[in-house]
Amino acid sequence: MAKNILCLWSCLFSVLIYTSVHGALEQETENNIQIFENNNDFAFRLYKSIVAQPDSQSKNVFFSPLSVSMALAALSLGAAGETHQQLFSGLGFKSSSSEEVHKAFLNLLQTLNQRTDVDLEVGTALYVQDTFRPHADFLEKMKRFYLSDGFSVDFTKTAETTEQINKYVSEKTRGKISKFIKDLDSRTVMYLLSYVYFKGKWLIPFNPKSTEQRNFHVDDETTVPIQMMYKKDYFDAYYDHQLSAQVLFLHYNDSFSMMLALPEKGLSALEETVSLQHIVKWLRWKKKQKYEIYVPKLSLKTSYSLENILTGMGMTDMFTNKANFTGISSEENLFVSEAEHQASLDVDETGATATAVTGLGIMPFSWTYTPVLDFNHPFMIFIVDRKTTNILFMGKIVNPAKKDANQ
Repeated sequence: MAKNILCLWSCLFSVLIYTSVHGALEQETENNIQIFENNNDFAFRLYKSIVAQPDSQSKNVFFSPLSVSMALAALSLGAAGETHQQLFSGLGFKSSSSEEVHKAFLNLLQTLNQRTDVDLEVGTALYVQDTFRPHADFLEKMKRFYLSDGFSVDFTKTAETTEQINKYVSEKTRGKISKFIKDLDSRTVMYLLSYVYFKGKWLIPFNPKSTEQRNFHVDDETTVPIQMMYKKDYFDAYYDHQLSAQVLFLHYNDSFSMMLALPEKGLSALEETVSLQHIVKWLRWKKKQKYEIYVPKLSLKTSYSLENILTGMGMTDMFTNKANFTGISSEENLFVSEAEHQASLDVDETGATATAVTGLGIMPFSWTYTPVLDFNHPFMIFIVDRKTTNILFMGKIVNPAKKDANQ
């Protein structure tokens, strides 16, 4: 029997924007905490796989590891045998049962979506060919664990279905990603989307009148003019001697923060070494001090084809004729035909639309001089929930003048 195309989670999009967050996450179980630690480890492995791709060293990188892992975990509901093992191993969930993992994602979805004072939405959607009949158990678990919206469509009407899915994506990302799908294969029988939208306002906003044009040093030979925001105030920061990097915290109105890591010895050394343990250390030992900070205004979009990236991380079978998705259908031979991820980030004086800002100029503290943190050369960026250490977004800013990461 010929393979049918399964465009699962072909839309892994994520957006972070100005927002005000208030309220506390419910106390997570020890199991949930362990799963989320594994999830953050996956984030760093995924980042290193992305930057290992050709030409990535010279490009901005921004993505949502939460969106990717949530889509893969949802996909695992329909996987069996070696395909399921590869998914769980790739995600880092080898020591956890399927039930534990799916309950942990449900808990995370519920707690994030219950934030009432922030424009935050996390979820999934499943589009199914109207003539295709997946197992009722699979559909029920998608709804129960991943709060999935469900739609019956006709993929043979490619223009009509493309417009329908893109409209849904645009609504969920508040127009930030409006044309996710460009070429929809008429042989598709299922399309699984995962999205994260977060709009945050700075706890300490920048004054637009202080924004000015300054140079950003892309490398030793290249500088570009950019709009640089400025603020003199008390900020949490930490100097990591092991990594030779200065870390600045830009807090939102609740437990979410943008962390900017500015290396002294070049970005590649930081990329190769940084890990979840460093994030935990920065959060624990950050210290409030008065700084002058310069942070670039940003507006960028990223797009990644994840097939080669995930294959390199050991998740191979799902893209081949070895794929086992009998948990979705016992009658059809299914495989994943594409895995795409898009993200967007806007950073301005009031808040951020998911992405990074880093630039650093460091000087010893003195009672008569305010240290300067000038993010005027490549840096890494993280958007995290300080209460759970969950990484919603991460990446690097190599050239803030480029809005399209594919440039």
